Amino acid sequence: MRSWVRSLALVVVTVVGVMPRSALAIPAFARKYRVSCMQCHAPVPRLNAFGEAFAGNGFEFAVGEPPRDTVATGDALLRLQSDLPLAIRYDAYLRGLTKATGNDNAIDFQTPWVIKLLSGGQVADKISYYIYFLLMERGEVAGLEDAYLQFTDVAGTGVSLIVGQFQVSDPLFKRELRLEYEDYQAYRVRVGLATADLTYDRGITGLWSPREGTDLAFELVNGRGLNQASGNRQYDGDNGKSGFVRLSQDIGSLRVGAFGYRGKESEGGVRNTISMWGPDATVPLGSFGEFNLSFVRRTDSDPFFGTCSTATPCPGNVTSPFSTTVNSGFAEAVFWPQGPTGRLFFTALYNWVDSDQPVVSLRLGEQDEGTGYLSKYQTATGGIHYLLKRNVRLMGEAGWDFERENMRLVLGTMLAF
Repeated sequence: MRSWVRSLALVVVTVVGVMPRSALAIPAFARKYRVSCMQCHAPVPRLNAFGEAFAGNGFEFAVGEPPRDTVATGDALLRLQSDLPLAIRYDAYLRGLTKATGNDNAIDFQTPWVIKLLSGGQVADKISYYIYFLLMERGEVAGLEDAYLQFTDVAGTGVSLIVGQFQVSDPLFKRELRLEYEDYQAYRVRVGLATADLTYDRGITGLWSPREGTDLAFELVNGRGLNQASGNRQYDGDNGKSGFVRLSQDIGSLRVGAFGYRGKESEGGVRNTISMWGPDATVPLGSFGEFNLSFVRRTDSDPFFGTCSTATPCPGNVTSPFSTTVNSGFAEAVFWPQGPTGRLFFTALYNWVDSDQPVVSLRLGEQDEGTGYLSKYQTATGGIHYLLKRNVRLMGEAGWDFERENMRLVLGTMLAF
């Protein structure tokens, strides 16, 4: 049996899902409600069940609750917050490699690695916003990533709409809430010259819970990522839009989920059809942790948009258009031996990407060994996390890259205020 079939079978056997998570709770909300960060996080930035519900309510304890910290303007049509809610997240790391290859060095001070300016809150009853600006990411000013409006319980239907910039994979597992330095690489896979993946895009999301324990998420996005507008002031380069749907269902204390994605991307008059699907899972480990799984199978009909020729062969020396299949996924375990409100946490994360051709973009991570594409990516990491304070987390992580036979060691801190 092929390796991807075995991996998929393992996921299907234990498949369970997570509820859609619409945003990060931030220290500005703790200041507004005068509560500890542990009200929503376990640990920061990972959301607990209360934090997920708070985000789903449009950053309120309850939908339609009386306004807090607002200015009494005397105008019933105006809800104005007394202070602009702002928060900062700061991530810094010391990274070491046991074997420096290519353009890598053995030790790197990644300080700071990320600085985010975050803001969110209500602008009207059942209308809220969330944005964060990357003041610095990997040494550059990266600009806006999450930036959207949320319309909660539209017309009393129970449907919430999110409009703006967000991650396509948010209804699955939210990358911004992970504890690890290593990413959820399956969501970052790009193939050939295609720009679509399961990270950031522009569009609209609909969230609906038709009954207790059942959740639906629908998305319609450009399928181009966070590209800049063209000369004619358009974000999308073609008429096609990409659709995403996810269904999840409670099964006792577990939760079952699966998603599908379909889109078309055109360049130079050539169309590439992109399909992705897969199950995801969260298995509670008693009262001391949880186990998360996600699998993604992606197919592209022509990821190099007809550019493969004898004069300019594509990866693998292919000289004519070809289709590709990429299977990927991750398994994650989070343990809290002192309970979810304790100070000590352990993590383990396994990433796996397997392509039938060397067509996977090197944006996956530390693969800076010249131009080209990957056909395989496989890493395993283990980490320890300690809350020095509720909003200051220290961490250490050791990871092994199976393809490069290299170990990565990371020490770091994340604080929010």
